[in-house]
Amino acid sequence: MSRVIVLDSIAQEGLDLLEAAEGITYEVRTGLKGDALRDALAEFDGAILRSGVKITGDALEGNRRLRAIVRAGVGTDNIDKVMATRQGIVVMNTPSGNTLSTAEHAFALMMALSRNIAAAHQSLVEGRWDRKAYMGTQLADKTLGIVGLGRIGKAVAQRALAFEMRVVGYDPFLSADAANKLGIERVDSVRDMLPRIDYLTVHTPLTPETKSLIGPEEIAMMKPGVRLINAARGGIYDEAALVDGLKSGRIAGIAQDVFEKEPCTDSPLFQLPNVVCTPHLGASTEEAQTQVAIEGCQLLINFLKTGEIRHAVNTAAVEPKTLEALRNYLDLSYRLGRLLAQWQEGSLESCALHYRGGLAERDTTLLTSAFCAGLIENAFEEEVNVINAEVLLREHGVEITEEKQTKLGVFSSSMTAELTSENRKLVVGGTLFGHNMPRLIRLGSYRLEAYLDGILLIFVHHDRPGVIGSVGTLFGQHGINIAQMSVGRETTQPGGEAIGVLNLDGVPDQRAIDELLDLKGVLAVKVIELPPAGQLPPWL
Repeated sequence: MSRVIVLDSIAQEGLDLLEAAEGITYEVRTGLKGDALRDALAEFDGAILRSGVKITGDALEGNRRLRAIVRAGVGTDNIDKVMATRQGIVVMNTPSGNTLSTAEHAFALMMALSRNIAAAHQSLVEGRWDRKAYMGTQLADKTLGIVGLGRIGKAVAQRALAFEMRVVGYDPFLSADAANKLGIERVDSVRDMLPRIDYLTVHTPLTPETKSLIGPEEIAMMKPGVRLINAARGGIYDEAALVDGLKSGRIAGIAQDVFEKEPCTDSPLFQLPNVVCTPHLGASTEEAQTQVAIEGCQLLINFLKTGEIRHAVNTAAVEPKTLEALRNYLDLSYRLGRLLAQWQEGSLESCALHYRGGLAERDTTLLTSAFCAGLIENAFEEEVNVINAEVLLREHGVEITEEKQTKLGVFSSSMTAELTSENRKLVVGGTLFGHNMPRLIRLGSYRLEAYLDGILLIFVHHDRPGVIGSVGTLFGQHGINIAQMSVGRETTQPGGEAIGVLNLDGVPDQRAIDELLDLKGVLAVKVIELPPAGQLPPWL
């Protein structure tokens, strides 16, 4: 008999599923924390929760019984996934349950903003009838920009098209064919859409790449009268820039459901006109709560009864022996994906992975998934790992292929990844030195041997004396130490162009990058941030 603990209040429909499940019993114990939570988790085989309870590493440490935790919702920030993985506990979530409710709320915010609903209502509450003060604007024939076209972004796009809006979208992993089928005009960058749009809504996770995605420079690119909506994550919009834009008249209105620090009861936006704010209500519908409860309880039931794992966010669905045998190549594959995620520009069309030597004799499915996980780790609303990465890419219309060649090359085992981004192709190759040292052996047409960890500075330069020395001198002047260096040529002959890869002990600031680009002979520069040596992704 398997036992399940329900740690937060969930919809009765979910509890009914647990009640009806043969061989499973459950108890509802809400509001637990500290020692009480740790002791309770030790009594059960599975747990389901929402966002009220926080399962810390201390609560899981030493647990020898708990096998699965299900978050009835999308975000799993309230669960220590690293400790859960170490304890062999599968963590799953319900990524689709909130989709429609969140999309509807984003659209409701856009409509309320357009027709001054909140302000007009308040005027009646205060005893005023002033129709002229609340002249609105219709959505039809307006252009909506959407950043992030995952489940929620696509649902918003469908609703906008139904309202006869033009939809322009940016998502680096949505192919042109997929965008066309959705009726969306795809652009190559966020900035490409800004001068054209009347409304902007974002549906991405908050990552280093998306934090303050819309700031003073971006707002200055927008046409006067633009309206901005955020029902995704606080911090994607620079709040100070929003305030300035409203006061200057550049921005006609702001609608926000999320804030960088929550709960938020004091924001300068609250005191300004043409602002509609709600306290993170995107998923707060009866239907959404019912759906995530049903989906979450079903995930837990299936796992406890059959071992099925779906929507896992922390582990791979493979046998431990297989995982251990491939562990270091999985790390290599993941790092190549992280490198290309930061190197590529424009919208991704396809991805081809080539395995050679001993690696080609193995089942490479998991290696491809690890590469995809690295490639899209910080790009999607969902938490990405080897379970869902390839599926998410394919859902975005990206073609993924594998090719194997058992004949040995220069190395006993190696892999190459080739991304096609519209008319541009990017190629990287890697291998392992020894048992566990990932190395970069190819960048485009350049052959080299570089470390795949930490801060990488890649620079294309003329292959002539003095260039490398001037680069080293410049970083010395900026107090940045060069830990390792590798240089590669396209051919064996000197002259032409070459590429250099520096492993730095610190991230160079923009001033250092600008000075580097000004050096005679330096043609292009790119900074790549990878995990430190030996640091594996949580799902490993």
